[in-house]
Amino acid sequence: MKKMEKGYFEEAKWLFNNYIPTVEEYMKVARVTSAYPTLSTASLVGMVGDLVKEEYFEWITNEPPILLAASTICRLMDDMVGYGFEVKVCAVGCYMKEHGSSATKEEAFGEFEKQVSKAWHDINKECFHPTAVPMPILMRVLNLTRVIHLLYKDADGYTNSNTKLKDYIKYLFIEPATSVTI
Repeated sequence: MKKMEKGYFEEAKWLFNNYIPTVEEYMKVARVTSAYPTLSTASLVGMVGDLVKEEYFEWITNEPPILLAASTICRLMDDMVGYGFEVKVCAVGCYMKEHGSSATKEEAFGEFEKQVSKAWHDINKECFHPTAVPMPILMRVLNLTRVIHLLYKDADGYTNSNTKLKDYIKYLFIEPATSVTI
């Protein structure tokens, strides 16, 4: 929580000073302020039995590679779908400023889509070769990332309820696949 508060303060300073950071500088802060690390940590609380130990909370708060990759996916996908209507510093704006006046939104999106793809590769690598924590812990991070990917895949499904997300929820809970005739 303290990291997130510091990150919010840093973002507020950027906004107040009309400062646009480099993409690297932005992502260092934005991975934290995406709240993804906090959400991942909180998801461990609901696990039962001997699955959750103090060492697993320490592991996740030390930002393991899977969490960094998941936070990258969360932040970049949110920034891409929110670009143009959210009034805040975002990865797209940082990229365009950093790469000069000839940089386009499409170029930034292309770069970030590559980074999202690489982050998925990193997550898969961590899941195929788990070492520090048991698979059920990794699955929490993986499944939250899947939800984030679905939320931001085509549009901002978190902010705008008039997206495909409404259909996904309907198909999952109201019209499950078992009732569909093929």
